[in-house]
Amino acid sequence: MHRYRSHTCGQLRADHAGETVRLSGWVHRVRDHGGVLFIDLRDHYGLTQVVADPDSPAFKLAETVRSEWVVRIDGKVRIRPAGTENPDLPTGAIELFALEMEVLGAAAELPMPVFGDIEYPEEIRLKYRFLDLRREKLHSNIMTRGRIIDSMRRRMKDQGFFEFQTPILTASSPEGARDFLVPSRLHPGKFYALPQAPQQYKQLLMMAGFDRYFQVAPCFRDEDPRADRLPGEFYQLDVEMSFIEQEDVFAAMEPVIRGVFEEFSGGKPVTPSPWPRIPFAESLAKYGSDKPDLRNPIVMQDVSAHFAGSGFKVFARMLEDGKNKVWAIPAPKGGSRAFCDRMNSWAQGEGQPGLGYIFWREENGSVEAAGPIAKNIGTDRAEAIRVQLGLNVGDAVFFAAGDPDKFYKFAGAARTKVGTDLNLVDTERYEFAWIVDFPMFEFNEDDKKVDFSHNPFSMPQGGLDALLNQDPLTIKAFQYDIACNGFELASGGIRNHKPEAMVKAFEIAGYGEETVVERFGGMYRAFQYGAPPHGGMAAGIDRIVMLLCGAQNLREVALFPMNQQALDLLMGAPSEPAVKQLRELHVRVQLPE
Repeated sequence: MHRYRSHTCGQLRADHAGETVRLSGWVHRVRDHGGVLFIDLRDHYGLTQVVADPDSPAFKLAETVRSEWVVRIDGKVRIRPAGTENPDLPTGAIELFALEMEVLGAAAELPMPVFGDIEYPEEIRLKYRFLDLRREKLHSNIMTRGRIIDSMRRRMKDQGFFEFQTPILTASSPEGARDFLVPSRLHPGKFYALPQAPQQYKQLLMMAGFDRYFQVAPCFRDEDPRADRLPGEFYQLDVEMSFIEQEDVFAAMEPVIRGVFEEFSGGKPVTPSPWPRIPFAESLAKYGSDKPDLRNPIVMQDVSAHFAGSGFKVFARMLEDGKNKVWAIPAPKGGSRAFCDRMNSWAQGEGQPGLGYIFWREENGSVEAAGPIAKNIGTDRAEAIRVQLGLNVGDAVFFAAGDPDKFYKFAGAARTKVGTDLNLVDTERYEFAWIVDFPMFEFNEDDKKVDFSHNPFSMPQGGLDALLNQDPLTIKAFQYDIACNGFELASGGIRNHKPEAMVKAFEIAGYGEETVVERFGGMYRAFQYGAPPHGGMAAGIDRIVMLLCGAQNLREVALFPMNQQALDLLMGAPSEPAVKQLRELHVRVQLPE
């Protein structure tokens, strides 16, 4: 017999009855039933009930073991007595009568519980992550993550993609976030960067003629903590294709992402193909977000015409400036003063002066608009708003006004709040859409200049001609995102593969040709020697796994994450380097005052 086990703790069934076997694992819990000990023994594969009574040779040692001790147990498999079976366990038909026990690793007093799904402070969980990972839910999430990645790989290969590995030590590049820098010992004063994404390398692979690339790629960004991204590093399904247009990317990737969700959704409906294509500007206007949650049925509308010249002077004066608008956020079944007042208080908590509203009630057999705004604009205008929005008795509408560029995020948050509080959101489904036609450039208020709004390597719609002859802030790019349930799951674009167009795009953003050559020399040179039209995307693996596992936090689907302050509490990183290391790297630390 093997030194540690003949079977795993998830393997024994009724047809093993009568066999003498050997199991090893962790003591999940010990129960004393009147002098008879029941030990749930756990390993990676499952759980087996072990029984030790005073007649068992292992009884005295069994009395001393505690939770999370690692033990080896030899015993005889027997059918559980009638009525004590556990149908929820694959091994629930049998138990193991202990004949011999050996303690392989005793456990000190636990800093946190492993048995049960008890909430525990995150700082403790991350410091003792090796214990946290023993917990059933987290252990299951990590295994699901691996299966999801396997499914992605299989589906990509079935589509004719080939997996490549690109370098981790590379050159710094401006891609919207700070790089993690690595000092070079061999080249004093120079630094490598960890890749924010394999963007340039995957495009160079297209220059090299490999046609269909993918990679489960680690990416590194020195960003401030964000709720929707793990600090420091994350993983993405990175993809690139040659001789394609935007629709070719959609046709290749939609079955992969949709297929993974259908496989792991637990039966929840997934948007069938083809997914909706929603232009960026339309997404902001209807949903207040470029990653809309389409499970929420609320669609915002522009109702400016009903307030222009109206008796509600606050909005009427705003609308004298042509860039200002009034957006309506319908609230079906929200037509009570109590709910409207709650929404108004919420808006004030969000830093807004308030949230104007109208609600409709029945009065003497007819529909009556109520609320301060209704009184100010009059019956006819209120009725026109109700008809436009398709609302009725018992419904309400809220308003956001001003420059949409400044208020759209608040309007989107209000839409989400209304949909959630009124239970309008169908949480038992996955709703997908492609968000398309992103602006190529945006005005950077901090630096007072035009800058790239998304990916600097994207092809502008209209090509070089648009870059030469169009207002940069009106140019759209062949850029697209996948939105699902309020999350951005993927982002991509058709690439700007023409050297002169690439240089012009960077010039508009304030980078001269010499900067392009210096910062993107490899790719710039490659474009001079026959560059195929190409494009691709990258999907965030951590977010996909989080959605499919039903987790609320990305740290629930990652093995060894850092905390919100970007600290690795388990390994103690970042840490201070030894003086000898700094000397070898020719680096001096200058701490802030």
